[in-house]
Amino acid sequence: MRVDLFDFELPPERIALRPARPRDAARMLVADGGTAPLADHHVRDLPGLLREGDVLVFNDTRVIPAQLEGRRGEAKIGATLHKRIDLRRWQAFIRNAKRLRVGETVEFPEGVSALAEARHDDGSFTLAFAGDEPVEVLLERAGTMPLPPYIAGKRGTDEQDRKDYQTMFAARDGAVAAPTAALHFTPELIAALDAAGIGRETLTLHVGAGTFLPVKAEDTADHQMHSEWGRIEPEVADRLNAVRKAGGRVIAVGTTSLRLLESAAGKDKIIRPFSGDTDIFITPGYTFRAIDGLMTNFHLPKSTLFMLVSALMGRERMQAVYGHAIEHDYRFYSYGDSSLLLP
Repeated sequence: MRVDLFDFELPPERIALRPARPRDAARMLVADGGTAPLADHHVRDLPGLLREGDVLVFNDTRVIPAQLEGRRGEAKIGATLHKRIDLRRWQAFIRNAKRLRVGETVEFPEGVSALAEARHDDGSFTLAFAGDEPVEVLLERAGTMPLPPYIAGKRGTDEQDRKDYQTMFAARDGAVAAPTAALHFTPELIAALDAAGIGRETLTLHVGAGTFLPVKAEDTADHQMHSEWGRIEPEVADRLNAVRKAGGRVIAVGTTSLRLLESAAGKDKIIRPFSGDTDIFITPGYTFRAIDGLMTNFHLPKSTLFMLVSALMGRERMQAVYGHAIEHDYRFYSYGDSSLLLP
């Protein structure tokens, strides 16, 4: 499909630079897959919008401070780690990459350094970090939170982002982008969901910086997705299959949860245990196998994520949803408001 079919005009002032406070005070636009009117709610209304027996699926990845600023000689080098290779090596997107060659060392603050070990076809590098300390320890010392460029470019980052850009479910280090739909949840909201008989499960998908990359191809068939590592435990898969068998709905909280669930499901619509990489790219025409709904923020024009929600709901329906959101002052992107999509 032509990528320009997924374009829309977004006023810059609709981009949220800070999250709502409290988190569950964010607005939420509810849409079904038909022609029913769109409904304006808040995230805290979620218990009344779902049914007893439904289950929400969260991503428990934890964002690491994967943005590094350093030097190679006199040249300034920026690095955004986006995928772990092994204990000491990460694949990274490099800013000012023309000043860095394979075999050269980048010096970062606080005594952290890394060797540019290899360059990949997409322009990214393999960085091998020096020393014996775990790379996560080095990043806590020298790195900053890797906010999306549409936020960081407007205001930079600060210490508050270390809290704001992390979900309450964060437990497993490895993401360089937050599963932002879950940023809206609070202990109070979880307690209300529990009281309403709405279940929850967790999986792990370490979100990579490739999620920020624009689609440069003119046709979706020519776009190459970056792979990300994920895991679904056997007992989680079993419980989710049981929910659907009993008539409950599996609602993915965020496109990261959705993509991993769909990667783990077969044509028989059975979710299976999963451990490994996925580069699933969902566009209109895809048949969903694992989920019955999606809670997600509002995404970039011509992005793979807007293509995904268009596959779920229909492109025309999503153009109407986004038109309503823009007209009614919804806040967009990572720190923005939410939508509940029920096909």
